[in-house]
Amino acid sequence: MTTPETPEDAEPAEGEQLSEAEAELRAQRIERERIERRKAEKGRIEAGAKLSGRAADLLAAVRAVESGQKPPAKVFEEPAPAPRRPAPEPVRRMPVPAAGAEAAPHVVEAVREVLAEGGAPEGLAVQAAEVLGEGAGELLRADPWQLLRVFGVRPEQADAFARALLGDEASPDDERRGRAVTVWLLKQAALAGHTALEMPALVAALERQGVPDAEGAVHSAVSEGDVLVFQDALEAPSEGEEEVPVRVLVGLERYALAEESLADGLARLVNSVPEQDGSGEEWESAAAEAEGSAAELIRAVAGHGLVLHTGGEAARAEPAALLRAAQGMGLRAWAAVHSPVGRARFAALVGEDGPGVATVAGLLAGAEGPGRDADGTLDVDLLVVLDAPQLDVEAAALLAESLPDGARLVLSGDPGVLWSVGPGRVFADLLAARVCPQIASRRPDPGPLGELVSGVGAGELLQVEAPGKEVVIVPVRDAGEAVHRTVQLVVDSVPRALGVPAEETQVITPGHGGAVGTRVLNAALKERLNPGPGRFGGFDPGDRVAYSPAPGRMLPGRVVRADAEGLHLDCAGEEIVVPKERVERSVRHAWALTAHQAVGCRWPAVVVVLPGDAVPALSRPWVFTAFSRADRHLSVVHGVEQALPRAVAEVPAKPRTTRLPHLLAPQVVTG
Repeated sequence: MTTPETPEDAEPAEGEQLSEAEAELRAQRIERERIERRKAEKGRIEAGAKLSGRAADLLAAVRAVESGQKPPAKVFEEPAPAPRRPAPEPVRRMPVPAAGAEAAPHVVEAVREVLAEGGAPEGLAVQAAEVLGEGAGELLRADPWQLLRVFGVRPEQADAFARALLGDEASPDDERRGRAVTVWLLKQAALAGHTALEMPALVAALERQGVPDAEGAVHSAVSEGDVLVFQDALEAPSEGEEEVPVRVLVGLERYALAEESLADGLARLVNSVPEQDGSGEEWESAAAEAEGSAAELIRAVAGHGLVLHTGGEAARAEPAALLRAAQGMGLRAWAAVHSPVGRARFAALVGEDGPGVATVAGLLAGAEGPGRDADGTLDVDLLVVLDAPQLDVEAAALLAESLPDGARLVLSGDPGVLWSVGPGRVFADLLAARVCPQIASRRPDPGPLGELVSGVGAGELLQVEAPGKEVVIVPVRDAGEAVHRTVQLVVDSVPRALGVPAEETQVITPGHGGAVGTRVLNAALKERLNPGPGRFGGFDPGDRVAYSPAPGRMLPGRVVRADAEGLHLDCAGEEIVVPKERVERSVRHAWALTAHQAVGCRWPAVVVVLPGDAVPALSRPWVFTAFSRADRHLSVVHGVEQALPRAVAEVPAKPRTTRLPHLLAPQVVTG
């Protein structure tokens, strides 16, 4: 059955400009279509080494299910199993609709009735209907633990919902619960950045959630097709060696296929010879005109399909010089950034007549950039992606697959900043894999701010001389004083002492909750800077906001007005209308942001707030990211005492489990 074409699905008319939100939805649709193609082409992820024990049994069982040799109900049987109450026949999952697709009113109403019957908040009805699709009400009634697929629902809440609907039939050892909790845990892992979990870690997490037979739950989830299992060799096999050490991992299909696709695309770029669209003499002449590491970057790009470039804000001049040189040679050169703010900043750096600059979402959706050729690949010879650590595995896979053979890709960014909000650590994995040239900029960020940030990146919190008040430390004793001093800095001290108005000053704090989180700070700042009744979902015209069209995406903007259509926002010159029912979950006040929200943006002045309860959130990447958002001035509202230098010196980025290095290594030609 086909569905009517929605505005998100329709192709843009020639010359039509799409908003960031529409571009994001179109990019997600392209991603889903790509995954479906890969599933049809590849079938499953193949194992590459021998296993033994339970790992071998698990892999053999999965292969048996995939090949149709055994029905799922009998695959995971073991000798003399412990008695278990049989679960009802598993309910097959309904297809998940497109992100952002609105569920039909009758579906929402059916879900609302089931939620009310089970004592769950009826406010979840729209989200549940969108996630579970047509027939969501019947699915929830038959398998109440499917409520865990709704963002924000926890296992104990789904358990209470199941008990209300099923009565005595709901129990911790129900197979439906085990499968749902398995998927939920992998989604939680993805939110923490993992593309997969090692089997022992997943089993332990299931046991902590009260799943009696944790391994059986994983087996059931695999047999139902909810998750995938695969293995990675921990070392290359020696000649004649039949068995090698491996790790068994379990992951969601979405991220497994994206990571595999990314490895394929990057290997194709690394192994291909770039098109000779500029003679060697032209490349060398361009390098000779550049300086230092910019020249090294140009020479590396001349002969390689994939190049990594590292450096801070000042180092952006080097990819800008590369793009101008490529344009001068007649190459189709483009840059991609992650936000409209970043697009404007880098466009100013490359110059009015320089190469084009697009957002990553707009480029992938076709709303910005050079467009695509008849084969569906981007019409580019060179693509430079700025702030590369922000690339999650799905966006990176789309970019790699979208480049034509012979094109060049440069990933540029500062490895010290926080990794992507979405799963994966693409830039860090590639730096560690050393499969392509890496050019480290020797152009430091200037002044006291540059010195401070460079020290943080090296693991040391320096005391820098700041004669122009570039860096100011404001000690506080408690949360109340931290809020008071933050508002005072934004509203009075920074504008008066430095001439930076409040609208150009950004507050950054570790989290949304707590006594000095974004919610408290935004309420205090709104009261002083734009007081009002908040007639539309807590917002008034003139409010500074952050709009999230999709998880992990943030567009800074301001409220223009509100009407029957929804909340009208101005995001970097683009008018976006957020429907009323989506305002609560996609729009926040933004005088204060978290460091993750602030990545990719910079402001003339930044106030970083470190209250006493912020200690668990502090790490070297967090401090590096927060401090490096300031162009001219940084105030640090300091209430964590020695925890700050200790975090900078001793707390690195939290590890993420990914498969990219393992997938990439055998595909790259070395030597």
